[in-house]
Amino acid sequence: MYLNKAFIIGNLTRDPELRSLPSGIGVASFSVATNRVFKDKNGARQEATDFHNIVVFGRQAETVSQYLKKGSSVLVEGRIQTRSWDAQDGQKKYRTEIVADRVQFGPRMGGGTTGNRGGEASAASSAGQGASDAASVDKPIGADTIEYPSEEINPDDIPF
Repeated sequence: MYLNKAFIIGNLTRDPELRSLPSGIGVASFSVATNRVFKDKNGARQEATDFHNIVVFGRQAETVSQYLKKGSSVLVEGRIQTRSWDAQDGQKKYRTEIVADRVQFGPRMGGGTTGNRGGEASAASSAGQGASDAASVDKPIGADTIEYPSEEINPDDIPF
């Protein structure tokens, strides 16, 4: 059995670039930075940043290019792929990138969070929201605030 799966959570290093294939399918490319913290052989705390090239196709590409920008937080799920081509100077060039199956937006930038904490880049999540959702977007929700139902739940009413 073989597995080629990548999960990346980080911030965009540049605005997504949207292009189209000859068939008309949209292709967005962007870069994501991830940080890692480790201790070196002397026990000192070190921090390193890695940069990942991301490619997204189809409707997700259009949604990504519309809503994400440099600095946006994002979760990318996909597969790792290395392409090669012959450059004009005759050298063979290689590029390793993550071809995204799913892109999920992280919390919005700018301090406080809102009721709409983030969404998946798909046609369903980019559709218009109902009136009840629109009213809750303006109300900030604290990170440690939990809204419990007002009525009591009887354990005998649970069907399992």
